[in-house]
Amino acid sequence: MNIHDYLIDQSGHDWSEILSQWHWLLPREFTLWLVNRYGDAFLVTESGTVLMLDVGGGSIKQVADTREDFIHKIDEGNNANDWLVIPLVDRCVSAGLTLGNGQCYSYRVPPLLGGDYTVENTEVVNLEVHYSVYAQIHEQIKDLPDGTKIELKMRQD
Repeated sequence: MNIHDYLIDQSGHDWSEILSQWHWLLPREFTLWLVNRYGDAFLVTESGTVLMLDVGGGSIKQVADTREDFIHKIDEGNNANDWLVIPLVDRCVSAGLTLGNGQCYSYRVPPLLGGDYTVENTEVVNLEVHYSVYAQIHEQIKDLPDGTKIELKMRQD
């Protein structure tokens, strides 16, 4: 496996702006390290720990103590498949879903709202749109109990 086949090129994008709508979830200080093709971001904190921002799930969790620890852990169990969404990315590529510069895969119906982790539920979208839409969804529902009926309102920035 070549890890770069499952990452997007971060260059040429204003990541502080892209991630700004996630301020309510992200640590105050961090460095963006890697971004998988579904837009999930791996961040390195000031203390060196590696966090994964799961954009589709609206959560952040520590995945490794350091970058070196991450490099070892990614080869353990299903970590590579889970963190890089390898099986689904492979199916998307086989189905002809090609990413251009500034694009990532996104779910047509977010998994949190009942969408499946399938090629049929995947589309190619602009990075800024992906991060903005998911941040708005997750910020609005973050404190609601499971099963709550919701009405989403999207801002037009």
